[in-house]
Amino acid sequence: MLQIVFIVVIVGALAATVMLYLRGRGGSVSADAEFGTLNVTGVSPRPAAQGEQYVTITGTLVGPSVPGETIYGRFAWDVNQWPSAGDQIPVSYPPGKPQHWQIAHPGARPPLGSR
Repeated sequence: MLQIVFIVVIVGALAATVMLYLRGRGGSVSADAEFGTLNVTGVSPRPAAQGEQYVTITGTLVGPSVPGETIYGRFAWDVNQWPSAGDQIPVSYPPGKPQHWQIAHPGARPPLGSR
């Protein structure tokens, strides 16, 4: 009985590893990604605390296959590089899927507690 449980655990771990490999690692830019610009139209207020704090950014993404798509996201951001309305931030996204965008800015980090 113990051997069967062990085999099921090994097969499950192998299946999870294969799925992660086929899906690709999150946070990396794929080879076929398109690059565009996020024109920032709204930003949450800058906190008084130092270090990384949450920021919510709203804006319009413009890229090769996207004439203008309103998007938003929440990030952990360095307070010393806090964004403001009017900023233009480089982003990447899968072709034709601007709602799956990723930010490329030195002040940005993935949301706190993720990955």
